[in-house]
Parts: sequence; C-alpha cells; structure tokens
Amino acid sequence: MPVPVRLVAIAVSPMELLRPESDLARLVGTAGQVDLLTACEDGPAGAERALTSYLDYPDYDDEDEDEDEDPAGDAPDGLPWIPPHPEPVDEVPSAVARLDLPDLRLHRLGLRSPLGPGAESDLVAALSELVGFDPEPGVYCLAPVPAPGDPNRSVVVRAAQRVAQVYGLPVLRYRCLSLSVVADPA
Repeated sequence: MPVPVRLVAIAVSPMELLRPESDLARLVGTAGQVDLLTACEDGPAGAERALTSYLDYPDYDDEDEDEDEDPAGDAPDGLPWIPPHPEPVDEVPSAVARLDLPDLRLHRLGLRSPLGPGAESDLVAALSELVGFDPEPGVYCLAPVPAPGDPNRSVVVRAAQRVAQVYGLPVLRYRCLSLSVVADPA
C-alpha cells in the first residue's frame, strides 16, 4: 500500500494519541502531513466546567459574613474579597510536542462527553474543513476501529465514514487500547 501523502484523522480524545503504545501515534509517525481532530477532552463528563458557588458573585449579601475579611485590604467598593481561581493548565500541547511528530497538526473541538445526537454533524463539518473542498490524491481518512459498546467511538467512526464516502477517501483504521487499573495484590 502506498504511504499516504496526507492523513485526516479523528479520535475521541487526545489520550488515543498520547497513551503508551498508541497505534494512532505509530500511524501518524509514518505518514506525511497529518491533521488530527479530537472530539472531546479527557476526563469525566463535565470536568471542563468550573464549579460555581453563589458566594462567587459579588452581589451576594450574607448577613453573617464579616465585612473585614479582606486580607489585602483592597477590595473595591466594599465588596467581600474572593480569592481568584487558578487557571487550569492545558498539558495536551506539550505532551503532543514530546511525541516529536513535526507534521502533526492537532485540532480540538472540546465537545462534551458523552457525545450527543448533534455531535456527529459537528464532527462531519470539522472533518470536511480539514479535508478541503477538492482533496488532492493521496489524502486518507484515519479513524478508530469500530466498537459497538463505546458510544463516543461509534459517533466518531460514523462521522469519519460519512466524510470518506462524500469525498471518496480511503479509510485506514487504528486500534484503541484500553487502559485499565490493576489493584495491588498486597
């Protein structure tokens, strides 16, 4: 089989690329230019949303709250001092850079997991943008092996199949290894 000139790949999350012995990373490393679209971020459902408390709002008025709790003494307009929330650190770009795949371009949609009914259309639109209006010869679509028991992967696979059919692209498949936690017998 000829080596693809360009891969348009799709994965449920960046972990499929970053996990040890990743089949996706192996295939990306042997190809030319690669555009990888990831549907979701790693982590449990809703993990990307910050928790908010009614105490976070400046107009919250608590009768029991002591007005002199501002440790810095510089709260504007007498509002209670609220410590700032630290910004989450996005470690995916640096982890991908460590893979040393210079021809890889990562595109992250950040959809919520589990993928809902409208996600397939969003994935098809995003993949179509990456494929381009009239793809040149040598463009392949790379998608995970179907797994009927994994609803997220099923949506991703269906989107890749639709795009490949519309553009007449050959489809390559990669294996997704499952990570498991093994209890210490001691």
